[in-house]
Amino acid sequence: MLTNSLVELDRRHLVHPVSSFQGHEARGVRVLRHAKGATVTDDEGRDLIDGFAGLWCVNAGYGHESVVEAAATQMRELPYATGYFDLGAEAPIRLAAELADRAPGDLDHTYFCLGGSDAVDSTIRFIRYFWHAQGKPERDQFISVEQGYHGSASGGAGLTALPVFHTGFGLPYDWQHKIPSHYAYRNPIGSDDAAIISESVAALRAKIEYLGPERVAAFYVEPIQGSGGVLVPPKGWIKAMRDVCTEYGVLFVADEVITGFGRTGPLFACEEEDIVPDLMTLAKGLTSGYVPMGAVMMRDHVYQTIARGAGAKAVGHGFTYSAHPVSAAVALEVLKLYEGGLLENGRRQGERLLKGLAGLADHPLVGDVRGRGMLAAVELVTDKARKTPLPAALDPATRLFDRAWNEGLIIRAFAQGVFGYAPPLCCTDDEIDQIVARTRRVLDLTLDDPEIRAAMAQ
Repeated sequence: MLTNSLVELDRRHLVHPVSSFQGHEARGVRVLRHAKGATVTDDEGRDLIDGFAGLWCVNAGYGHESVVEAAATQMRELPYATGYFDLGAEAPIRLAAELADRAPGDLDHTYFCLGGSDAVDSTIRFIRYFWHAQGKPERDQFISVEQGYHGSASGGAGLTALPVFHTGFGLPYDWQHKIPSHYAYRNPIGSDDAAIISESVAALRAKIEYLGPERVAAFYVEPIQGSGGVLVPPKGWIKAMRDVCTEYGVLFVADEVITGFGRTGPLFACEEEDIVPDLMTLAKGLTSGYVPMGAVMMRDHVYQTIARGAGAKAVGHGFTYSAHPVSAAVALEVLKLYEGGLLENGRRQGERLLKGLAGLADHPLVGDVRGRGMLAAVELVTDKARKTPLPAALDPATRLFDRAWNEGLIIRAFAQGVFGYAPPLCCTDDEIDQIVARTRRVLDLTLDDPEIRAAMAQ
C-alpha cells in the first residue's frame, strides 16, 4: 500500500527532470529505499548494481558514515552561513584552499554554487564581466561542441548541443555557436586520431574567424562528452583546442562536472593532457552527490581582471546557498576518501571495466566500445558494417533501461541506443564483472527481441 500510495502521489505532484510528463505518469515511479557501496535497493527489496553512480555523481559510493557524520557535525555547529556581507564559514574557506592546491596551474579562485548547471551559467556571467572590465563588451560570442552538455539552466542549455534541451525553449541564443564533435565512431572522416584533431582545430579556427576573433568570448568543452553518449576524444585533442584558444585570446572553459574527482582516473581530467583552463566547472563528484554543490574555478588573471574592473563596486552575482557550509563539510570529507584509496581503486577498476566491456565487441548488436577510467559506453547497432543505430521508433532508451533494471543493473540508456557507465569508484572486482555479465544478458535479450530482429534483417 505504501508503494502504491507513493506512486500515485508522484503522478499527481512531482515533476521529474528531463522526462516526458505524460510518459512518466503512465509508467509510474520506481522508488529507491536504501543504498550501500555500489548497490541500491528499491521499494520491492530488489538489489541493483548502480552502474551509473546515480547521475554520474556518487563517485565515492553510498553509505560512507564519515560523510554522514561530517554533515551532521556541521549542521549541529553551523547549519548555514551566508557568503554575502563579507561573512563566511570555515568549511567552504578550507575547501576553496584544498581545491586550489589540487587544481591545475593557477586555478586559485573558487566560486561555489549548487550544481553543474548554475556553475556553467555563472561562468557566462563572469566571462561577460571579464570582457566588459577590459572595455571589450563586443566579445559576447560563445562557442561549444556539438553533442556537448553544459547544463539545462537558461544560459548553459544553449551551449548544450542536444536537441531535447532546445526544443520548445527558444534555444540556442544567437550568441551561442557550435563546432562538430570529435565523435570518432561516427566521424565522417574516419577514426584516425591525427585527422580528427586536425579537423577539429580547423573547425574551431574557422568558427572564430567567421564570428571575428575580436568578438569571441569563450570556448566550452567537456574533456569527455558525457550526455552526448560518452564520446572520448583522441589523446592530444583537448590540448590542441586549448592551444587555439590561447592563440586567439579566447577564454577556455573546461566543463569537468562529470569528469572531475576520479571519474577518468586523476582528480581532474585536464591533468591527463597537462592543460590549464581559464575557468573550470565542477559539481557531482565534488560531494559525491550526498548534498548539492557546484563550483567555478578561475585562473588568477580572470579573477584579477574582474576584481580590477569592479573596483569598490560589488560584482553582482550570487546565490543564497553559495558556499553552503554543510555542502563544503561533505566535500572536504569526500576529498579525504578519494585520496585515501578511492582514486587508486577507481583507476584499477576502470581498467577492469573497459577490458570487460571490450569483450562484448563481438556481440552482433555492439558497434563500438569506448571509455576512459570509470566512464564508458557501449553503442548498439543493427548493422555493424553500416553502423545503423537502433530504430528511434522502438524507444531504445526506455526499452534498454527497463531491460537492464530487470537484470539488476542501473545504467544510462541514451536515446540513440547507447549504454552509458559511470560506476562508483568503490566498486569491487565482482561488481565490475557483474556489470559486464548483466550487460551481456541485456544484449542477448535484446537480440531476441522480434522488433530488433526485424530491424537487423532490413
